[in-house]
Amino acid sequence: MISRVYQMLGLATKAGKTKSGSFLAEDCVRSRKARLVLIAEDAEGNTRKRLEDKCRSYQVPVRYYGTKADLGRAMGQGIRSCVAVTDAGFADRIAKLADMQREERGSDGENENQ
Repeated sequence: MISRVYQMLGLATKAGKTKSGSFLAEDCVRSRKARLVLIAEDAEGNTRKRLEDKCRSYQVPVRYYGTKADLGRAMGQGIRSCVAVTDAGFADRIAKLADMQREERGSDGENENQ
């Protein structure tokens, strides 16, 4: 079964409300267009740290979710380590769904939030 987070991410992408890849996501944060940044749980350490720091500085929420392959597949693209969501409605819904699924899984996943 496909995750509801991935379904919403696919819809946001079709609506033109996402930017994927670390450089585009970082630019989106810097230009204050990003409302949420999703980072793949298997993203490299440098990517994670750079985006976390940038998002903390610009007060953009961050969620860790899925794998690089799954994020890319949900967007109809290749492997993506992160994605910035630029629409507030999509961002809120995706963040809530990601949080709900993390709670359902328990604390067996990584415990790095924002």
